[in-house]
Amino acid sequence: MRCLAARVNYKTLIIICALFTLVMVLLWNRCSSDRAGPFPRSLTGPERRAAAAAASESDPARQQSEEASPQEQQKAPPVAGGFNGNKALGLKYEEIDCLINDEHTVKGRREGNEVFLPFSWVEKYFEVYGKIAQYDGYDRFEFSHSYSKVYTQRAPYHPDGVFMSFEGYNVEVRDRVKCISGVEGVPLSTQWGPQGYFYPIQIAQYGLSHYSKNLTEKPPHIEVYETAEEKDKTGRSVDWTVPKGCSLSTVSDKAKFTSVKQFVAPENTEGVSLQLGNTRDFIISFDLKFITNGSVSVVLETTEKNQLFTVHYVSNTQLIAFKDRDIYYGIGPRTSWSTVTRDLVTDLRKGVGLSNTKAVKQTKIMPKRVVRLVAKGRGFLDNITISATAHMAAFFAASNWLVRNQDERGGWPIMVTRKLGEGFKSLDPGWYSAMAQGQAISTLVRAYLLTKDHAFLSSALRATAPYKLPSEQRGVKAVFMNRHDWYEEYPTSPSSFVLNGFMYSLIGLYDLKETAGEKLGKEARVLYERGMESLKAMLPLYDTGSGTIYDLRHFMLGTAPNLARWDYHTTHINQLQLLSTIDESPIFKEFVKRWKSYLRGGRAKHN
Repeated sequence: MRCLAARVNYKTLIIICALFTLVMVLLWNRCSSDRAGPFPRSLTGPERRAAAAAASESDPARQQSEEASPQEQQKAPPVAGGFNGNKALGLKYEEIDCLINDEHTVKGRREGNEVFLPFSWVEKYFEVYGKIAQYDGYDRFEFSHSYSKVYTQRAPYHPDGVFMSFEGYNVEVRDRVKCISGVEGVPLSTQWGPQGYFYPIQIAQYGLSHYSKNLTEKPPHIEVYETAEEKDKTGRSVDWTVPKGCSLSTVSDKAKFTSVKQFVAPENTEGVSLQLGNTRDFIISFDLKFITNGSVSVVLETTEKNQLFTVHYVSNTQLIAFKDRDIYYGIGPRTSWSTVTRDLVTDLRKGVGLSNTKAVKQTKIMPKRVVRLVAKGRGFLDNITISATAHMAAFFAASNWLVRNQDERGGWPIMVTRKLGEGFKSLDPGWYSAMAQGQAISTLVRAYLLTKDHAFLSSALRATAPYKLPSEQRGVKAVFMNRHDWYEEYPTSPSSFVLNGFMYSLIGLYDLKETAGEKLGKEARVLYERGMESLKAMLPLYDTGSGTIYDLRHFMLGTAPNLARWDYHTTHINQLQLLSTIDESPIFKEFVKRWKSYLRGGRAKHN
């Protein structure tokens, strides 16, 4: 009996262990299935997304999470495909060869029926864009069909308002801007030649951008350092250093009807200096009048190992020079009173980056502190200030340049050879651009509306003359299919019909006709109306069904179309948005809607 009981207990124990093991296996499989997520192993990508959507609809907590703010949603990006970091909880990837157009092979990854191609290949093949970004410690991949931005249009557009989205333009920092001329106060371009030339389009954009910034930004902080008054309004103690052999005195100036500082500092001395010590702002301005040759220099402490660099503004016409840690800008003789306003950040970086090529060399140097101002020679100084911005000084520098440099034909000749492409004849120096004419008019109109100075309006009215002459007669007019008047950004032979330059020329004509009145603005109104008729008729020619075309060379030369880059595509949209606020034709809004969809991968319907 004792042996029988032992046998029974032994058999029972084996059965109990077997049952316990079976239960544990079942529980383990159940837990593993739950951790693998709501996606069955056999579901493909689209089916998995459908399952996820169904799970979301049946889960109120999940719905609430997805309706939270974008910032909250970014904290924990959802994990797709049963993966968490690098640990696979569902199917594992395996490598697979992907044959592309029967031409070459790239290595891909396979997960069940889903195949993944490397984004480095996708990016180049489809010309799309993406990057890995991190939010609160989580990585996610951000994909974009395009890289450029459409701006919200301020409606309606007015000739005295912000110009398109130009408040976001920073013309002076472009690497194809050699520097801001000390004599003229406007950019010198190296767009098509390293020697540098004054490009009226760039100069007008420089003026319009600063005009627009002035309307959209807060008034700048201004620090006054010297007014030559006995009682400085700021209460600041003026700290001048006058070394041996130099002199500094306060005198009354009859032309300015105020007191000014007169300095005498021979070239072989250290010069008279004013301590500034500004670490906040870097736009310096001062009124200056030289009696002899001289210079006003600004010493800067920089981020380059705290080294001191000096920017010299010299009474000659040298454009720019850089040696050791000294940068030189010629500002002209300045023998009568004038205001010098300079952006020390731009002047420092353009000097350090000076090169003999088209592009300014990249540099990370920045000013940290404006240490002091040093004057040499004989002359007068007044109203020395440092401010955060000086937008209107830049705007009027551009406006005055346009008045001074307009020729007898009403245009601003571009003094550099331009070759638009194969099949077009080169444009010899002295050619006009409808885009330059239009943006110059938009600049001059704003200067007139601010000052009521008729010199600006007269210059704008004369600028319509090239619109009426064909390119063969040094004008900017072309005619498409013997029917539609067009104003050429590049008056090539054969005609090129560049879209964005044409629309800029129309905006200028609109600004002028609205400002000059019915009588003076009659010519501008006729040119504008003819141009708008052409635009409405020809706009469909620039639509590819997935983007836009820069010009019509494919029609004029029988070549492949010149597709617009995304930044030009968004320029087309921004221009049409503006025009839609001054012309109620539905075509503009229709094209804006369709062309915006292309930025997100939209396509026109196929047959």
